[in-house]
Amino acid sequence: MKEVEGRLHDREQFFQPFEARPAPDFALQDAEGRPVGLADLRGKVVVLHFIYASCPDACPLHADLIARIQEMVNLTPMREQVRFVTITTDPEHDTPEVMRGFGETHGLKPANWTFLTSGPERPQETVRLAQAFGLVFVPTGGGQQMHAVVTQVIDREGRLRAKFHGLDFNPTNLVLYLNALTHDEDGDAQAPPLPRPVPPQGLWERLRSLL
Repeated sequence: MKEVEGRLHDREQFFQPFEARPAPDFALQDAEGRPVGLADLRGKVVVLHFIYASCPDACPLHADLIARIQEMVNLTPMREQVRFVTITTDPEHDTPEVMRGFGETHGLKPANWTFLTSGPERPQETVRLAQAFGLVFVPTGGGQQMHAVVTQVIDREGRLRAKFHGLDFNPTNLVLYLNALTHDEDGDAQAPPLPRPVPPQGLWERLRSLL
């Protein structure tokens, strides 16, 4: 992983790796009302981001970017190993129906995408969770929130491993990082061996050739 992170650090200015550390825990619920905690996602590499559905600019663009990454991942064997998680910071208004529509609008596929909320009875819970992940969502009136855009990456052991900041990072770089994490046996494991270049035949082959 150190080798992979070093390569990404050199070519992706919006990539921030971390020494493996436990990700902030949470107790939320999905669109069907089923409880979901961080422990329930163990065994999967998790791509997590915070949005609110009525956001007029950054959140829709972020969701579109995540959908592009999901599409790339789902064309590879990683589709069974990576989970995409969207957490709303406006649980009073972002009902399951709203979030299902949000996912459909932006092309997020439910096969390995999950929407999570605290429910309207705990309206500040997801805002506090965002803060635990280093993000601040500040109400600015009219139902709007001012916030930064960060894509969080959590490994199969529930450890926060990296952040991709903003909307301008190369999606392929995140996919390559996810591939490395799906091969990582532990936080100190070496990077998977570099494959011998072969003529690309599809997306998966092109991604492997970049390693």
